[in-house]
Amino acid sequence: MFSRRNRRPKSPELLKAWDSLESGDVPGALRQLRATGEDQPLGEVALVVRRAAGAAGFDDLAEAAAALTADPGQARALYDYGYACVERGVHYLAIPALREALRLRPESLGLLRELVSAYEGEGRHGEAVAELARHEDRFAEWPDRYLLVFNAIMAGDLATARRHHALLDDPEDAQWQPTRDRQSRMLLRAGDAERAGGLGPTDLRGWQYVLGGTVLGAVSPYGFDAGMTGRYAWLQDDPARCLRGLLRLRTLLEAAEVRPRSVSLLPDRDSRVLGLAAAEVLGLPAEPFTPGRTDTVVVAYDLNGVAAHDDGPEILGQLVERLPGQVLHEHASCWTDAPVVTADSVGLLHQTVVAPWGEQLRQGADGGVERGPADDRPEAEIAASVTAADLAVEDGDDEGPADTDEAFTAFVAAVRGTWLNGPRTRLTSAGPVPSSRFA
Repeated sequence: MFSRRNRRPKSPELLKAWDSLESGDVPGALRQLRATGEDQPLGEVALVVRRAAGAAGFDDLAEAAAALTADPGQARALYDYGYACVERGVHYLAIPALREALRLRPESLGLLRELVSAYEGEGRHGEAVAELARHEDRFAEWPDRYLLVFNAIMAGDLATARRHHALLDDPEDAQWQPTRDRQSRMLLRAGDAERAGGLGPTDLRGWQYVLGGTVLGAVSPYGFDAGMTGRYAWLQDDPARCLRGLLRLRTLLEAAEVRPRSVSLLPDRDSRVLGLAAAEVLGLPAEPFTPGRTDTVVVAYDLNGVAAHDDGPEILGQLVERLPGQVLHEHASCWTDAPVVTADSVGLLHQTVVAPWGEQLRQGADGGVERGPADDRPEAEIAASVTAADLAVEDGDDEGPADTDEAFTAFVAAVRGTWLNGPRTRLTSAGPVPSSRFA
């Protein structure tokens, strides 16, 4: 008897993914599906997904994919498969299945919301807005109109966001009130950021402020018009860049008239080094982080690095709710894997970073590239090398906007009234300013 287990997809594009699975390369198969899977027959895509999920041990997704392969035109099978894809973080695989399920069952708000969730997971907020708008005549204010406002903001469509926010009544269910308050803060910040810089499609600093209340210190001078729009991809950091970030932090505090009394040192080595340098730059005493301390600058090199420390998750949990006068500064923030708390001040945005005192790449004796040893000097000594760094201007490639101290100070002056408000909620999207990302 013929077994569906032995079936192979017919599409040449999907056969490439299948061949990757034959060689044990599950990530390669998923990359191929991301590139071509949305335009392929759902039943055939599910064949590949079933095998990939089985290899990864994702039994729920494998079972849902098998059911979809057996009956690709059945709305329930499409929904279950899409839901399993969302749960496993492969939102791009969920979108075509959920879109087809909604076409078959246009009355289902559950399908609509799951499709919106998949769009959000891929950062395709404009498509989420369009889908929600098509169903406006029957959706619920909470969560559907809220989702429309949220996705309109994330898509950079402030006119739509403001129009629907004005129509959105206060929620009867108290669980939605924090969400309502967060959305209101985002739109208030948008007003300030518009006055500061216009919030154009490449205004990375402005949109970063709208989304999370973060003041971004530096816009990358490399590849701005080649897809990066102010973010770094892979970055081998250096002391001068750390010092520039701390000087921007000092300018931010002065322009916003925030007067901390100490620098709080987080427990990981990278953050302790940077924190000691920050204390010198700001002229403040450095003290180990203590929950409940007010009027302090908490300094992290990379909050994801803090999370990896034994005490990190507990400390980060204590930083979600804001204390009076407390400022959280993160030097290098990962925009493709956002930390669980959103810093008030960020030096730069990266995808991958190596600290200046970490195991940096260098040219070996044979002319090849090798990874050098980490700097094992005492933390205070490394911090002193940061504060003594040569501040020669980073050349860049002259593609991006001029990121002058004057422009930065003017931005801070424009937004200071809405800065440091509300909890430090995690960012779930990079927002309307796109940047190239690398596998």
